[in-house]
Amino acid sequence: MAAFRGRTVWLWRWRRNPLRRPSDVLEAWVVLAAGILCVLCGVLTGLVAAQSVETGLARERAEWHPVRASLPGDAPAAAAKAAGSDRVWAKVRWTAADGTGHSGEVRVAAGTPAGTAVTVWTDGAGRMVTRPATESQARLRSSLIGALVGLSAASVPVVCGRLVAVRLERRRMRHWDEAWRRFDPLWGRGRQTG
Repeated sequence: MAAFRGRTVWLWRWRRNPLRRPSDVLEAWVVLAAGILCVLCGVLTGLVAAQSVETGLARERAEWHPVRASLPGDAPAAAAKAAGSDRVWAKVRWTAADGTGHSGEVRVAAGTPAGTAVTVWTDGAGRMVTRPATESQARLRSSLIGALVGLSAASVPVVCGRLVAVRLERRRMRHWDEAWRRFDPLWGRGRQTG
């Protein structure tokens, strides 16, 4: 099929041409609009998402803080040998800034004795949280999430533009079929010999 197409002419839908149909011009505008919306939606939503994630991670760095906790009992050693690991889950206790006692589980070295100090991270209410992301980790995470959200948002105009282009192509093929039905009998009479 490529042998019958000939050379590609750029922007042919925008040029003056007696064979250019209104559907060709409409398709050109749809493709242009989809491309512009793709870039705008992708960039804007990506930047907003990245900024939102980075702001949230900065808030976590400001609000979450380390607290010294202690093991009330020995960390199990047998569970680590059975699992083939040198770290196990153990219960720890700590006192929040407001004086209330809290407890939770953290991973510690197998066989750690009772009373050993362990650092845990807590939020403003004293609940245990994960260690907050560093600034460089936050930048990387926000960039990746922003890129993913931007690509996802950019795909919406592309898909919509493609759907419209497919509908226009189907409409164009229906018009071609109608034209062939009208002109084929005329051509058929001229070819008859007899």
